[in-house]
Amino acid sequence: MTSRWSARTGRAPVLTGVREAIAEALAEGVPGGVRPGELDRDGRALRWLEAGPGPGVKPESDPGEGEGTPVVLIAGMGASSLTWAPLLPELARPVRVVAYDRAGLGASEPDRAPVLTLDAQVADLAALVRHLDAGPAVLVGHSWGGQLAQLLARERPELVAGLVLVDPAHEEFRPRAISALESLLLRAGMLRTAPAPAAPVAGEALARAEAAVLAHPHQRRAVLAENRLTNRATGQLRRRRAAGPPLRVPVTVLSATTGLPRGLRARFTAAQAGITAGTDRGVHLLVPGAGHAVHADRPEVVAAAVREVSGRVRTARKP
Repeated sequence: MTSRWSARTGRAPVLTGVREAIAEALAEGVPGGVRPGELDRDGRALRWLEAGPGPGVKPESDPGEGEGTPVVLIAGMGASSLTWAPLLPELARPVRVVAYDRAGLGASEPDRAPVLTLDAQVADLAALVRHLDAGPAVLVGHSWGGQLAQLLARERPELVAGLVLVDPAHEEFRPRAISALESLLLRAGMLRTAPAPAAPVAGEALARAEAAVLAHPHQRRAVLAENRLTNRATGQLRRRRAAGPPLRVPVTVLSATTGLPRGLRARFTAAQAGITAGTDRGVHLLVPGAGHAVHADRPEVVAAAVREVSGRVRTARKP
């Protein structure tokens, strides 16, 4: 597939090296390695990597797994599929797992739209789940990815079988000081390009992939665009949550316990606990010793939550 656009040349950025570097990094420790996937979204490539059983292949028999239900991993703000490197080996043996890159991030090509919107990001996620052609998926969303997962579950419930929300962002917790510091740090970080190791070294595939990603200016622009979206979308998210139906699928919310001052952490956790309000299929768990990136600090806890939600999906499907 040939895409048509890049900001400076009018052509799509050449991301072959990025795709290969991400695949190498995510394949480490994953039984059977990873497989690339790609979807044409109006002339740009939305890309992902899959692990576990291929399309149409049932997972190994396990009472805790959904029968063929795919698991889609949705990264946090400005993050690529590389963020899931610690979790993939925990999930991939019995489950079909898909780690995708939003437009302009990782191996996915940038969108031509002048302004990034919630609708565009949710539409891409919906198109990906439909393209998998395996029925509704279990969505695993970290931080901002947790917001996108909830939006899809409310607005396109036929595409979502269950949710695992990993320290999800919440529109009722956007302290100005934290938002300002986050924006400042992102802008400072985007001014420099990460150096790649001079030669392949065992265990450095992730560093090489991160360097390959940051080497492209459009990646840095995409990170800053997502940061702007998260800061301006508070009112829209609040309205959509109030107007939308309660979540009707199994939901597990995992809250971090470290990384913020105690008072702020308590407010954040309380907002996250409220996600399960109004549903009898919601579970809220604190993860001791985990910071905001729970999937990096305690991947086994996230994997167990995915298996548990997938098991509830399987049980609900039985006649």
